Amino acid sequence: MLPRIRRADFADPLLADFLGAHLAELAPTAPAESRHALDLGGLQAPGVRLWVAHDDTGIVGTAALAPLAPGHEELKSMRTEPRRRGQGLATQFLAHVLGDARARGVEWVWLETGSMDFFAPARALYSKAGFIQCQPFGHYTEDPNSVFMALAL
Repeated sequence: MLPRIRRADFADPLLADFLGAHLAELAPTAPAESRHALDLGGLQAPGVRLWVAHDDTGIVGTAALAPLAPGHEELKSMRTEPRRRGQGLATQFLAHVLGDARARGVEWVWLETGSMDFFAPARALYSKAGFIQCQPFGHYTEDPNSVFMALAL
């Protein structure tokens, strides 16, 4: 079943659980200073747009766009529920988020992801969508645990 994608309801307790599981899954992948996923509070910051994907079992994915500068946004908190990985959900979700950015006139979408094997599927997804590796952007600095990517819309 294809999930329904809609803007997040921050009052939904399932969202807090899903995002908590995301942070817990990332914890062993890199030292704390190299983990850049936003928590629930960070995703509620002004200008951040968070979407959730639901199927009949609950939340199966999240993705957010956070403002960097006029015309530039950062892809944040993209996660697929482990039992739904490999089913095309991330591709569908990424297309939805990028479509939203295009519709609002965003010129560039940037992202930071891990350099470890755990993140290889994410890097492949982003490359397939047209993202290219780039230098650190925004507040980021060189980090052997990070890969930086950008997409011109």
